[in-house]
Amino acid sequence: MSELVREIVEVNASIDGDEENPLLVVEVEGLAATAGWTNVRLEPHVAITPPEDGVQDFDLVGDRPATHSSGDAAEALAEVEAGWEGPLEDWCIGVRVHAIDNMIEDEIYEPWDEDDSESEAA
Repeated sequence: MSELVREIVEVNASIDGDEENPLLVVEVEGLAATAGWTNVRLEPHVAITPPEDGVQDFDLVGDRPATHSSGDAAEALAEVEAGWEGPLEDWCIGVRVHAIDNMIEDEIYEPWDEDDSESEAA
């Protein structure tokens, strides 16, 4: 059974694709309660209407190992990573990733806007 990992360490959200077919790309590093977690992934929250703050929420979840080894090693936090890629909704301006102990937000930007502003400044 999947459950939230312990903590989010870093979140990076970006846009890939092009102006006609933009893709939201989210990469996350976190800490699980023990070593041996499998199927670690980002699960997007599904909303019927777009959120007022324009932020897409995700949960960083995985499958805890069925058995734990004895000793301090079982109590040590273990690094986990996950990524998600999907269509960029026109209302989305950032992402928020949730864990048990914290959440981290990251604002996204359109990479082609940066190119446009550089050419206008020249």
